[in-house]
Amino acid sequence: MDLYRTISSIPADFGPSVVTIGNFDGIHTGHAAVLGTVVNLAREQGLTPTAVSFDPHPAVVHRPNEPLQEIMGQPERQQYLAELGIDAYILLHYTLEFSRQSPEEFVKNTFVDALHARYVVIGEDVRFGHNNAGDLQTMRELGQTFGFEVVTIDELMADETHRTSSTRIRQLLAEGKVEEARQLLGRPHRMVGEIVHGAARGRELGFPTANLSQQSRGFIPADGVYAGWLVDEQGKRHPVATSIGTNPTFEGITQRQVEAHVINRPDEPIENFNLYGQEVTVEFLHYLRPTVAYTGAEALIEQIAQDVLDTEEKLAEN
Repeated sequence: MDLYRTISSIPADFGPSVVTIGNFDGIHTGHAAVLGTVVNLAREQGLTPTAVSFDPHPAVVHRPNEPLQEIMGQPERQQYLAELGIDAYILLHYTLEFSRQSPEEFVKNTFVDALHARYVVIGEDVRFGHNNAGDLQTMRELGQTFGFEVVTIDELMADETHRTSSTRIRQLLAEGKVEEARQLLGRPHRMVGEIVHGAARGRELGFPTANLSQQSRGFIPADGVYAGWLVDEQGKRHPVATSIGTNPTFEGITQRQVEAHVINRPDEPIENFNLYGQEVTVEFLHYLRPTVAYTGAEALIEQIAQDVLDTEEKLAEN
């Protein structure tokens, strides 16, 4: 997949193309439906399947005082787009100045002049241009003006009251509902980051943990303990019980931490693991319990041992 970060970097002979637009945070099942249509149509017509997105997320630019934790980092987004068959990813730097383009200016500059779009695939709730003035009807009118066809995709519903959206997935993850988020994502929620040294309290308790860096990518689910998998740089999958929180049993920890205990297997001694410095993926499949402040180490050790058993049981169900 080719990546272009500016309009000027797109070759003059690019396309012609089938284009869609979005933030694609999480690449959830709704995104996959749109992107699948783009790819299938492009293959049928001999065109270039193309996705247009923005970095940073427009919400961060327009509402800088409202923190936005994205579901997925850009490297992972690009990986999934490529796996879905997108050949060109246009990742434009989003600024207030950029946002002042009228709907017509944006479509002409990007879809028409740069990407030579023959088809534009969008959801019925699309908004674009200055103050989100452009909508589906606007895009259809611009299609008639500039000679491209608009293809609409019906929105997918998560349930009777919620549509499948990145906002809904963030809400579920913030509540620890990783099983429900998995249904909307079409896969387990994942975080990606480097394994760094921690306080070694887990090792002292007999349950060493792989600690994700504070710069890790991906939405941090609600505090608690989760059953899931850790995928190392060699692609090997390890069962893990992952704890998220400030570890209330011990004082002095103020930052939320993501700590994955790799469950020991007889044919895979835990002492053979050396994950420090590796960039790993942690998958969250099941929520086990909330974080609890224990009165002593013995009670905590007993609970962690139970967490390991619960994790093995949950993972055996999948």
